[in-house]
Amino acid sequence: MKHSFAIQFVVACAALAGAGSGFAQHTGHGGHGAAHAPYAGQQARAIKALPDRDAQDLIEGKGMGLALAAELNSYPGPMHVLEHAQALQLSDAQRDSSTRLMHMHKAEARALGRQLVEAERELDQAFATRQIDAASLTARLQRIGALQAAVRDAHLQTHLKQTALLTPTQIVQYDKLRGYGSGAAGTHKH
Repeated sequence: MKHSFAIQFVVACAALAGAGSGFAQHTGHGGHGAAHAPYAGQQARAIKALPDRDAQDLIEGKGMGLALAAELNSYPGPMHVLEHAQALQLSDAQRDSSTRLMHMHKAEARALGRQLVEAERELDQAFATRQIDAASLTARLQRIGALQAAVRDAHLQTHLKQTALLTPTQIVQYDKLRGYGSGAAGTHKH
């Protein structure tokens, strides 16, 4: 798996942006009562910073909105293409290629998702057991950031590959079937 400096930079920026939004949520609350404790109850989570549903979705290789940049800009994904195979008039070759792509993608997304959940679990445990310092924190966050980027990359790359299997007419039809309007397939090359 390749991790370029550009991906690592984007991940670092996203992590900082996420930290900033968490800070904004926290600073808006004054006092210490239950009405001002937005995290109350979350201390019981298996992984404090990762909701159970998100962890399960990652393990199952679900999309979680990670490919919306592709999906909503006329780059279909294989799962929904196969759901609409008849309406899209997929050829046997397109159906077979889309099915193979979906299975390969799910295997990759699940493997990466398990790694990401485990890395989050290890971070949580390092804090819970007080076995963390500045250097190990940075190393753990870099690993988590690289895995987050890899998970999203896997989803987006799959949309690129799926789009290459379709005709521009099928892409416009896909957008209509998915409720995205007339589609923008003519705005980019396939």
